[in-house]
Amino acid sequence: MNTLKKIWKFTGSMRFAIALLVLLAAACAVASLVTQNQSYAWYAERYSERTAALIVALHLDDAFHSWWFMLIGGFLCLNLMLCNVLRLPGLIRRTRAEGCPDGLPKGDGDVTVDAIRDPAAVLARLGMPKPAPRTAEDGSPALFSARHRAGLWGAWVCHLGILLLILGFGLGQMTQRQYAVYGVPGQSRAIGDTTRILTFDDFTIDLREDGAAAQYTAAITVRDAATGQEQSAEVSVNHPATLFGMRFYQNSTGWAAKLRVTENGQPLQEEVVCAGEYLSVADKPDLVVFLNAFYPDYALESGVGPYSASNELNNPAYLYSVYYQGQLLGMNALLAGEELTIDEYTVTFSDPQSYTLIQIKQDDFTPLALAGGIVTMLGLLLALYVQPARAWAVQRQDGLWTLHGASRKGGALFRERFLRAAGANTDNQGDDENASG
Repeated sequence: MNTLKKIWKFTGSMRFAIALLVLLAAACAVASLVTQNQSYAWYAERYSERTAALIVALHLDDAFHSWWFMLIGGFLCLNLMLCNVLRLPGLIRRTRAEGCPDGLPKGDGDVTVDAIRDPAAVLARLGMPKPAPRTAEDGSPALFSARHRAGLWGAWVCHLGILLLILGFGLGQMTQRQYAVYGVPGQSRAIGDTTRILTFDDFTIDLREDGAAAQYTAAITVRDAATGQEQSAEVSVNHPATLFGMRFYQNSTGWAAKLRVTENGQPLQEEVVCAGEYLSVADKPDLVVFLNAFYPDYALESGVGPYSASNELNNPAYLYSVYYQGQLLGMNALLAGEELTIDEYTVTFSDPQSYTLIQIKQDDFTPLALAGGIVTMLGLLLALYVQPARAWAVQRQDGLWTLHGASRKGGALFRERFLRAAGANTDNQGDDENASG
């Protein structure tokens, strides 16, 4: 039983918390040295087969979602919870003692001023609440006042906030769902495995005077196919939007074009494809046209290959590949107005335009992490700016009062203010011998 009690106390101790924080910092430092979320082949190419195997075996390739990182976080949560549980009874007793001291005792660190004529006036100058009548141990009349007892709870509340913050972040990382949807204005795309459909209403690129992009802004509408409800918003870089509990981020942009296919001169199909997408011919699905890249200002240089001389649509060109039954038939670049002929099919590209990529995240525990942040800030405010203080006065036989004061935080400053406030209400003004602390 004693062993379990020792383990319980150690798990909730400051020593264990410091050890966990050091271990957590070391884990973050090691993880920061390893590029995250890469394949075994990627690590083997840059390091060695043995190092790559070690990285994968220790889950260093995804350290912040690994079992050992979660275990450290779990123990830290347990430490914070036990710390608060173990401290709670004593904290409640201290809070009660601050508000209702038995017999109005004088403790170490208290400051005392004797021969006070009007203790209520002194307490008012100190900013203390109106004193309540009490009775001293010897039966003498007494007054008592206390303020800001909530300041005693600063560290406790801060620990609670950090606990909620870690739980919210950890559970969010474990259950978070992410999606990526891209398209051009007018297109609608399903959002992963959800019932929501994202429609791109508009997309604009704001340019600086030198022609560089200053901001990307997408106007989007999300419809829930199950309920028919719709919500709309604008999303730009560093200005995400929340729709249906999902967070939408403007991630990146690229080029798209309209791809037309005719068969023996008759229109067959027409779709907008983004660079990196392909189109299967409608009545011959084994024939695939792939848009590899788009060059708004096409240039070709020996030894360098194709590139874009600028972002202006001066000489647009479309780099394509054609596959049939998985076999590459050819790859080339088509300039504006040029056609690609494959047997009875003719392929053309036109109407280049920018597409937008929207990153979508759904984290059900974001409110918990937000609550943890708010509670942590409240705890810091209580700990740093709310100063608990108490004062009490006992009436002497000659009708004057002996005034006591105490503060658990900022005692020296409180003593200075206490003596200054009491100095004008003694029968021996300026006599330092009447004050003790």
